[in-house]
Amino acid sequence: MSVALSLRADERPLLIPYVMAGVVPDWADLVRGLAEAGADAVEIGLPFSDPMLDGPTVQRAAARSAARGGRPRPLLDELAELDLAVPLVVMTYANVALTLTPDRGVGGFVDHLASVGVRGAIVPDLPLEESAEYRARAAEAGVAAVLLTAPACDDDRCREIARASSGFVYCMSSMRITGERADLPATARETVRRVKAVAELPVVAGFGISSVEHAVEVCLDADGVVIGSVLMRMLLDGAPVADVVAEVAAFRRALSSVGS
Repeated sequence: MSVALSLRADERPLLIPYVMAGVVPDWADLVRGLAEAGADAVEIGLPFSDPMLDGPTVQRAAARSAARGGRPRPLLDELAELDLAVPLVVMTYANVALTLTPDRGVGGFVDHLASVGVRGAIVPDLPLEESAEYRARAAEAGVAAVLLTAPACDDDRCREIARASSGFVYCMSSMRITGERADLPATARETVRRVKAVAELPVVAGFGISSVEHAVEVCLDADGVVIGSVLMRMLLDGAPVADVVAEVAAFRRALSSVGS
């Protein structure tokens, strides 16, 4: 079965905000608000004690969620209560994926995602060469297995990853962990262009997209952006959900003008 997220209603760049599940009591309301503010999908992070790619802000968000009693399976189950017009894409690590349903392994993981309405998954520490079973089981469950490319990938590697990915290709803008940056990484647009040259799916840039200006600049080449740390920092600093929704709406307005 071929899996594709129905993301592109028009030619405007995709906007995919990130939310750490459980980071605030009303996090589910935040997800609803982001969908209403113009997100094309919402990426949901699950708290994990040993993140490999997440920077300090997302680490703090994970710790906040865990301190509030957040655990991956109950948080996923809360997603079943959401009735959204846009897809949800879960981001987690292989240890979580493989232990969520310990008696069923990766198949149980993707089946559980599908059962709560999740349409895609990102497991960044699962290498391409070890992902065949995961990708096959995800396709059977109707869950897009979104894979990552990075500036260190040569063109052949980008091609392999793009062919194996489903939903979209997640393009890391730099060889660094997630987090806010003062400037758009110099490698961002060049890497996006290389991936787009070999990809049939949308290519979405993430890691260090910290402002509306960054998002607009990278979307001169990319098909869309993921924004995360800037939103989680607002919540950690005490901003109400409404302010974070307003921030995402500002990104949506700016991106809607790209290419027009």
